Amino acid sequence: MKLTHAFAISAAIIAASVPALAQAKTFKLGMGDPLDSDQGALASRFKDLVEYYSKGELKVTLYPNGSLGSETEMVQNARLGSLDMALVGIGNVTPFSKELGVLTMPYVMQSHSDAVAMTTGELGDRWNTLAQKQVGVNILGWTYSNFRFLTNSKRPVKSLADVNGMKVRVPQNPIMLASWEAWGANPIAMSWNETFTALQQKVVDGQDNPYIVNNTMKFYEVQDYLTEVHYMYSLQPLIIGNGTLKKLSDEQRTIVMRAGLEAQQHALMFQISESGKAKGNMIANGIQVSTLEDEDKWIAIAKEKVWPQFYESIGGKENFDHVLEQLK
Repeated sequence: MKLTHAFAISAAIIAASVPALAQAKTFKLGMGDPLDSDQGALASRFKDLVEYYSKGELKVTLYPNGSLGSETEMVQNARLGSLDMALVGIGNVTPFSKELGVLTMPYVMQSHSDAVAMTTGELGDRWNTLAQKQVGVNILGWTYSNFRFLTNSKRPVKSLADVNGMKVRVPQNPIMLASWEAWGANPIAMSWNETFTALQQKVVDGQDNPYIVNNTMKFYEVQDYLTEVHYMYSLQPLIIGNGTLKKLSDEQRTIVMRAGLEAQQHALMFQISESGKAKGNMIANGIQVSTLEDEDKWIAIAKEKVWPQFYESIGGKENFDHVLEQLK
């Protein structure tokens, strides 16, 4: 009921009827992951909805697998107007807006409901306003990709001691880097399209991503172990450049916004229904799954050593506390 209510409130903002358009237009939408992924589920539904509501007068062409560049490059191109839309991990947006780093603070979101609360209502408006002002993009919708679980090729990780010194690939995100450092690992910032090869060649020992991403990318071919670490819920916004959105007619903007919201709802249901299947397939392909025996220690370290480092850069402790209060 909580998720349905949250989406019902958001959906009420969007007009239910959309007039037909007079002129055809094609959007280029770049994404880092393949089509059979969380990102692909949202992007494909968004494409179908845009083309349906516009009666084919608006088109969306999808460019998966980082074919238009790294996710950070796609954010840059979207804000400059050389790319219409991009679907990227939030960690690749935070270099352009430190305040959006709240969304990557460890152990802030601890459930699907927290993730929905963080991206709808007052908080959803907050992130979109920051994205418009600081990044130069609008957020049309969010991909809910579950928690980022740690995979590695060295040993089962069940405690802090097991991760000590482990080389873990992370996006270029200072909060994620500081988190893994605080837990004793050796985090290495690396673009997404370089990650599989780096794991294969053992340049890094591991990486963290949700079950569906890990399964889709076939990380079980180069990783042996997975640990369910619940430190970060993976959120991936669908963005459109301010300039691109401004050039659209009112009718076109309504279509794009409505499609983004409805694709967001689809993405959540996709995650809930498909993550268990992805986990099962990884186990069938030899991945050994573990759970942390001392996650309370991970949480305590995050709150004591990581959170205080970033209060100022994410808008101050008072603002951070406000976000935590909203999640209650």
